[in-house]
Amino acid sequence: MLRVIAACMLITMLSACSTVTVHPQNTAKLSSEPTYKDSKPFYLWGLIGEHHVDVSTICKGEEPAQMQTQQTFTDGLLGVVTLGIYLPHTAKVWC
Repeated sequence: MLRVIAACMLITMLSACSTVTVHPQNTAKLSSEPTYKDSKPFYLWGLIGEHHVDVSTICKGEEPAQMQTQQTFTDGLLGVVTLGIYLPHTAKVWC
């Protein structure tokens, strides 16, 4: 059992986090704190779950400067611990 846990931890540490960033305007990537940040749940290796983030409500009529979805190390670790049953992703919006 200890070997299985060690193997899962090693896979988590070696796996890369994934990020998708969208810039509606042709600008440089922002590194400041986002206006909105929330973890969205997905299940069964990401096959179940669909979420929509309403940027017009978040930005209150302003144009969004950048949108991003990211699987952080913590999100990936939760996926490994639950064997892919629960696999969250973090959504971020900059206004």
